[in-house]
Amino acid sequence: MTSVSRKPVLRVRKSGAVFFAAVIAFVGTVSLLSAGWQLAPVLLIPLAVAVWAWRAGTDVDAEELRVRALIGSTKVSWSRVAELAPDRRGRVTALLTDGMTVPLTGVTTNNLAAVLKAGGQEVSNPPTPD
Repeated sequence: MTSVSRKPVLRVRKSGAVFFAAVIAFVGTVSLLSAGWQLAPVLLIPLAVAVWAWRAGTDVDAEELRVRALIGSTKVSWSRVAELAPDRRGRVTALLTDGMTVPLTGVTTNNLAAVLKAGGQEVSNPPTPD
């Protein structure tokens, strides 16, 4: 059985500023090579940050959420998601039916409604205290 790759309805990423800062840091560290090739591994740090900033995020479609990291990704079916819970800093975590939690990279309270809409999920508002 072959897996069919679906294009996500929504791709949520962190700010592009992190990527460009890493590129600028990489260009800045290139001058270290004039001091000797022993410092070449230092170039890997901003390069890894740039790749992480480019890749890390959450892809959303009607069947699942896919949380991407620097290396690897985690797929979470919508049927396993009990709720999406924001924290005090505005970041969102998926609380799963088995009690586990999965932080959703790039998803904040500002774009949570778009994530739910892209996933075909209904939005429920928590009850307000009396």
